[in-house]
Amino acid sequence: MEDKKVLTLAEVKDILTERQNEGGELTAEQKLALEHVQKFSRTDSKKAKKLVKELLELGFVSEINAVKIADLMPAAADDVRLIFSKERASVDKKDIEKVLSIVEKYL
Repeated sequence: MEDKKVLTLAEVKDILTERQNEGGELTAEQKLALEHVQKFSRTDSKKAKKLVKELLELGFVSEINAVKIADLMPAAADDVRLIFSKERASVDKKDIEKVLSIVEKYL
């Protein structure tokens, strides 16, 4: 079975761009994915990795939510609440402010 890893849009962009630059032909799905990440990736992969790492260090942010935050780069508390809306425990205002202050450093 293949290992699965959660990646930010910026990391996907780097992988697909590298594959394309190596002369490898991208499949139709990969071309669509590359087009999507080129439009919607808001940061480079180094910053995205640092952001995810910093969010994980908070302790209450899961890897999946950290990647979502890095992809969306929310600027408002309501946007952060939406990302955490599927969690069983609600995130309090203080924690949302921590997330926003970290994201702000990478904008």
